[in-house]
Amino acid sequence: MVFRIFRLIVGLMLGALAAWMVVTGIGAVADAMRSGATGAGLVGPIVRIVMGLIVLGIYYYSLWADSPVRRSLENIFSIPELLKKLAFTLALLCIYRIGFHVPLPGVDQEKLTQWVKQQEEGTFGQAMEYYTMLTGGNVQMTLFGMGIMPYISASIIFQLLATVVPALEKLQKEGPAGYKKIQEYTRYATVLLCVIQAVFWMKGMVGVGGNVEGLRVYEQYAGSRLLFIMGVLALTTGTIFLMWLGEQIDEYGIGNGISLLIMAGIVARLPAAISRFRSMVDFSLTGPGSAGQIGPIKILFLVACFIFVVAGAILITQGQRRIPIQQAKQTRGRRIYGGQRQYLPLRVNHGGVMPIIFASSLMLFPNMLFGWLDGNFHNDVTRLLHEAFDMRSYTYQVFYIGLIFFFAYFWTTVQFKPKEMSEQLQDYGSFIPGLRPGRRTAEYLERVMERITYCGAAFLAVIAVIPEAIFIWLNVPFAISAFLGGTGLLITVSVTLDLVQRIEANLVMRNYSGFLGGSARIKGAYG
Repeated sequence: MVFRIFRLIVGLMLGALAAWMVVTGIGAVADAMRSGATGAGLVGPIVRIVMGLIVLGIYYYSLWADSPVRRSLENIFSIPELLKKLAFTLALLCIYRIGFHVPLPGVDQEKLTQWVKQQEEGTFGQAMEYYTMLTGGNVQMTLFGMGIMPYISASIIFQLLATVVPALEKLQKEGPAGYKKIQEYTRYATVLLCVIQAVFWMKGMVGVGGNVEGLRVYEQYAGSRLLFIMGVLALTTGTIFLMWLGEQIDEYGIGNGISLLIMAGIVARLPAAISRFRSMVDFSLTGPGSAGQIGPIKILFLVACFIFVVAGAILITQGQRRIPIQQAKQTRGRRIYGGQRQYLPLRVNHGGVMPIIFASSLMLFPNMLFGWLDGNFHNDVTRLLHEAFDMRSYTYQVFYIGLIFFFAYFWTTVQFKPKEMSEQLQDYGSFIPGLRPGRRTAEYLERVMERITYCGAAFLAVIAVIPEAIFIWLNVPFAISAFLGGTGLLITVSVTLDLVQRIEANLVMRNYSGFLGGSARIKGAYG
C-alpha cells in the first residue's frame, strides 16, 4: 500500500515534468518550423522532447515494469524498520538543507554574492569551490556556512595522532570504549577549530580592529564587536549541530551521517551547474557561435568523459586484491576443525578520497603566496614563480600529480599495518600458502600493498586532473567541470555505493532479494 502511494506521487511529479518538457518542446518545434528555422534551431526542442520521453521511460522501468529495481523498491517498502531509517535519514538531510539557507544577521548577501562572482574563476575562487565541495558548506555566510570541515579536520588529526601517540594507540585497541573516548576528544577539538575558523571568517566580514573597506556587511554594522561575537557563536553552533545530525544518522538512520551531509551539499550544486551548462550550449552543427559556448562535439566529449569517470570511480572504489588465506587444521578429540580457505581483501584505493583532498589543499597555497609576492614585489623571479604555479601551467599539474602519489602512499602507510595483520593471522591459526607466518607474511603484504597503491594513485591522478584539463583546454567553467571528476565525484560515488550496500545488507538479512535480484550480490559489499 505504501509503495503504491509512493509510486503514484512520484508518477504525478515526473509525469508533470515530462509532460511540460514534451509539450514545450513540441511548441518550440512548431514555432521554429513556422518561422522557417532548420538544423540547429530544431535540435534544442527535439532534445527537450527526447529528455521528457526518457524521464517517462525511467519512471516506468523503475516503478512499473517487472525489473530488479522495482522489486527491490517493493522489498524496501515492505520492511517498516528499513523504511523508517530511510525516512529519518531523509528528514535530517532536509533539515540540513534548510539551515544551509538561513543567513547570518548583518551580512549583506548582495555584496557577498558580487564578491564571490568576481573571484569565481581565479585562484581564490577555485579554493572556495574546493572548500564548499569538501565541507558541505558555502561562502554565503549562512548558519551552516563552515560546513562539517572542522569535524573532518579533527577526525583526521586524531587518526594521525593515534599512530604516533602511545596513549591514543592504546585507546584505539580497547574497542568500543576506546573509540567513544577518542570521539569525545574529537568533539572537543572540533569546537576549538570551529571557534578559530569562525574568528577568521567574521574578521574578514565585520573588520573588527582593522580596515573596514570592502567589507560584506551592512555599513551600520562595520566594526561591530557584538555582530562579530554573534557570528562566531552562530557559525560554531551550526557546525556542532551538523556534527550532531551526522551522529544521529549513524545511530538511528542508515549510512554514514557525515559522508551523507557532504554528498548532499555536492549533489545540491548539480542543478545550478546543469542550468549554467544549458545556457552555454549551442547546437549549431558548424560549431559554437562564440568562445563561451559549447558545441555538439564538446557536449559528446563531456558526456563520454562523465560516463568514463563514473565507471572508473566505481571500479577503483570497489577494486580489491584478494589474498588467499588458509586456516590451519586443528584436531579436537576425534574431529578435525579448520582447513578452510578464505580471502583477505586489500583495497586498491586504500586512501579513498584523502590523497586528492590533501594534494589540492596544499597546491592552493603556493599559487596564492606567489601571486601575493608578485603583486607586492614585482620582479622576474616572483613573476616566474607565479606563472609556474598557476593551475594552467605544466609545472602545477606535475606537482599536483606528484602530491597525489605521495599522499596515497602516506595515507596507506598510516592506515595499513602489515605487521599487526600478520600477527593477527598467526594468532587465529591462519597463514598465506607458501609463506611463513610472521615477518615473511608482513613483507609480502607490504609489497602487494605498494603495488596496488601505485595503480590506485595513478587512477586518482587521472580523475583529479580531468576537471582542470577540461577547465583549461575546453574553456568550460570550473563549477561545471568539477562534476566530471575530482573530489566531489569520488565522494558521491563512494557514499552512494556504501548506502546501496547497507540497504542491500538489510534486504538480504530479511531474506529479500537485493538490488541485483536472485542470489547476486554487489561486488565488495561482503568481502
